[in-house]
Amino acid sequence: MSSPADMTSPAPASLPPGPVFDVAVIGGGVVGCAVARRFALAGAQVVLLEKGADILSGASKANSAILHTGFDAPPGSLELDLVKAGREEYLSIRDSLNLPLVHTTALVCAWTDAEAAALEGIAAQGQQNGIGGLALLTAAQARGRVPGLAGHLAAALAVEGEHVIDPWSAPLAYLTQAVALGAQVLTRCELLSGQFAGDWALLTSRGQIRARTVINCAGLFGDVVDQRLGCVPDFEIRPRKGQFVVLDKAAARHVPAILLPVPNEITKGIVVCPTAFGNVLVGPTAEEQDDRLRATVETETLRALLDHAARIVPDLKGIPVTAVYAGLRPASDKKPYRVYSRPQHRLITLGGIRSTGLSAALGLARHALDLYAAFGDVHVPPASVPAVSVPNLAETRERDWQRPDHGSIVCHCELVTRREIVAALNSPLPPGDFGGLRRRTRAAMGRCQGFYCTAALAELTAGRFATPLAVGPQGER
Repeated sequence: MSSPADMTSPAPASLPPGPVFDVAVIGGGVVGCAVARRFALAGAQVVLLEKGADILSGASKANSAILHTGFDAPPGSLELDLVKAGREEYLSIRDSLNLPLVHTTALVCAWTDAEAAALEGIAAQGQQNGIGGLALLTAAQARGRVPGLAGHLAAALAVEGEHVIDPWSAPLAYLTQAVALGAQVLTRCELLSGQFAGDWALLTSRGQIRARTVINCAGLFGDVVDQRLGCVPDFEIRPRKGQFVVLDKAAARHVPAILLPVPNEITKGIVVCPTAFGNVLVGPTAEEQDDRLRATVETETLRALLDHAARIVPDLKGIPVTAVYAGLRPASDKKPYRVYSRPQHRLITLGGIRSTGLSAALGLARHALDLYAAFGDVHVPPASVPAVSVPNLAETRERDWQRPDHGSIVCHCELVTRREIVAALNSPLPPGDFGGLRRRTRAAMGRCQGFYCTAALAELTAGRFATPLAVGPQGER
């Protein structure tokens, strides 16, 4: 489970003997962060274990950042219920946590007569799922919304409730609120094994941790974690790689809405959509592989993504590429979410959470708490919930560089201020590596990819990371 970067870092200090936690959450992705928050709000003593140097270091760091409605989820499925519940809770808490929502809407675009014929079925499924704001559009009507759509468009389905959010600030806010409520977060803390005898003794790379209940949110290693806990896994993770291209901000005026393909049985397909940061995202691909750690990018695939974008929005042809990346989704041997509760072992597994994890995370957290009720534990919720507000990184709202006394601009491509960098480093959940700093601030994520600001960032982060930025960041750049 350890990556090469983990193995070259100094060994983390062992933990001193500690208390028995009510709940140990394994995995610091978006689902784990949401679960930690939900249980802390319920009054449980929570510890979150993440084997990486920072949260969101696995599958959650690479996604398309769409807040889904569930219009195309399998009718009657757990996924549908949890996507709808997660979306509803996100909308209800986003203002208090200072989280953005970019009102984009989505168009499911049909490029052939056969795809156009399928739109009625997709619309009917969306209505069956209880999703409003669906409208079948002619090609002319669709171009009225997105004028740059190619001339061979046959028809489209508008989904008014599909929007874009910041994929990294949301889980950061969830876990920051959990920490404010007393939760502990242990990074570079890999679960090695576990033994259950009324409660759990968890052997980790940082020593032993005791907890009454374990919630497995380990994503790409969900089945492995179940095995290490001595349980026969009820599923098998089969990593699915998705490659992405990020187009320059000049592309944004041509893509005001999320452009979805007509999906197939394997994947939702390649999306062309705006981002909260002012770029346009193209991807992901859907490529099965065995490796759970490495997601490479291939030149020919990236060219194919650019060709696809230009075919459906011709004005995107020739717009420069800002970044490319690849991520792994924790697909499993079956399409549905793999959620299991084992009351006799006080273990809950939230596995196989694929492309809708960002949308469903808050719903999954509530569902886990409902399953936990069968364990019989009673907690007293806190009398008050500390206010938490994460910095805004979205271009649709005021950024820190627009405010006085920010202490100079460090990253000129993304207009990241010195004050933002310092605040992230001194926050309740400071970044554990360069990737974590980038996700918290957008530094080095722009056109030059850190060419001009790395020296300043190295100075500001001196002594903060196990791998100093001054000698070159390892892993994601």
